[in-house]
Amino acid sequence: MFFQQFYLNCLAHASYVLGSGGEAAVVDPQRDVEVYLDEAAKHGLRITRIFETHMHADFVSGHKELAKRTGAQIYAGARSGAKLPHAVMRDGDEIRFGNCMLKVMETPGHSIDSLCFAVHDFDQPPGAPQPWAVLTGDTLFIGDVGRPDLSPVYSPQQLAAMLYDSLHNKLLALPDSTLVYPAHGAGSLCGRVIGEGRHSTIGQERRFNYALQPRGKDEFVDLLTSEFADKPEYFLRDVEINRAGAEPLTDLPPLPALSAEEVLRRQQGGALVLDTRNAAEFGGGHVPGALHIGLSGQFASWAGTLVGLDLPMILVAADPEKLSEARMRLARVGMENVVGYLASGEGGAFKFGMLAWQNAGLPTRDVPQISVMDLHAEMDEHPAGIQVLDVRRPGEWSAGHLAHAQNIPLDKLRTHLGTLDPAKPIAVHCKSGYRSSIATSLLLRAGFKQVFNVTGGFDAWEAQKLPAVSEATASAGSCGSRPTA
Repeated sequence: MFFQQFYLNCLAHASYVLGSGGEAAVVDPQRDVEVYLDEAAKHGLRITRIFETHMHADFVSGHKELAKRTGAQIYAGARSGAKLPHAVMRDGDEIRFGNCMLKVMETPGHSIDSLCFAVHDFDQPPGAPQPWAVLTGDTLFIGDVGRPDLSPVYSPQQLAAMLYDSLHNKLLALPDSTLVYPAHGAGSLCGRVIGEGRHSTIGQERRFNYALQPRGKDEFVDLLTSEFADKPEYFLRDVEINRAGAEPLTDLPPLPALSAEEVLRRQQGGALVLDTRNAAEFGGGHVPGALHIGLSGQFASWAGTLVGLDLPMILVAADPEKLSEARMRLARVGMENVVGYLASGEGGAFKFGMLAWQNAGLPTRDVPQISVMDLHAEMDEHPAGIQVLDVRRPGEWSAGHLAHAQNIPLDKLRTHLGTLDPAKPIAVHCKSGYRSSIATSLLLRAGFKQVFNVTGGFDAWEAQKLPAVSEATASAGSCGSRPTA
């Protein structure tokens, strides 16, 4: 049996291809499907089946396009509400191709339609434990389980109670040696404390996963429903897109180049300028009022969280290749309202990105980049003269933070700006400098005048062995208390 995991760091999303007997199945495909077509062709496999563990909320599936291009059958759960042509899967169904069989387990909890697939590989030696692996979707993660608060119909308590039964009656009944392959990894908003790593075993999760430790159902429900990260607006929209199926990416119209003057006009009319360059490039000079989300991190997730699906966007990119990448990654979460990109001129006079803006003589803004050593010195010399803002999640803050810093997680920053002084210098840090640069753009857009990005973030602070404090739970200075990996 052929088995391959595909992992998108940008979305912390894992999808899978299984092949046997000349046929292949794709599980939870990302929107851009070329990777599956190429892999199947490389191994002489024909994609005949597309399985969804549930109607995903955090990304747009490529199931419709993949089915159109291959003739494959889409399979979805009986409670998925899928509106596109599909075969219905129910608990106990067995779907076999070649020497591979997927046994369907209905495991509601993260969502009402959640499924897991026990993978039986009959190419294994006689007597080898079966199932060989289980594809757990968003039901069971490495060190975590799926959040139960995304349904517009069922309460978190109702779904958490279902999740308890799904975990204990279905997944924990599998052999400890069964390999666990989830649909998401660390950083995904579909869990709370998803651990690092791409796979595990039932035995490891039974032993180390906090949610699987011995406790009654009521205690489990209380544990799982006590704290939630904010639910991004685009989550429910993506579920509906996935139920109907997204149109092929090739149907997206070509992006027009917009002159600096046109960008300014559209920005004044309500369009968002989204700068996708790295933090140093953004800090060195950008379009005033631009939102910065760099391509180097979880770009699409943050864009969906902070922008939503409807606002018209103009992209600023480092080069044409990065522009194409940005558009693709936005489309993966359903963000298609990109109206153009900053560039001007033709032939030898062509200016791309910020060169076009500067060539037009329009003003720019900058974000000074400050080292942790300089920040430490400034805090020592003028402790009351600078605000220090930590935009990491509460679990990161609790594990260690700068004394006198204020913690406002990035996803909550826009609604908690009132706790900060816009007239006072503010230095922003996160773990590495990625989220903090996003935060500096939000602060500048809100009217803050003296904003600094701390390069290297808390990782650099610790590397220099500078003083930090830690606590078991988030302090009163922390906004929210969701743990994280």
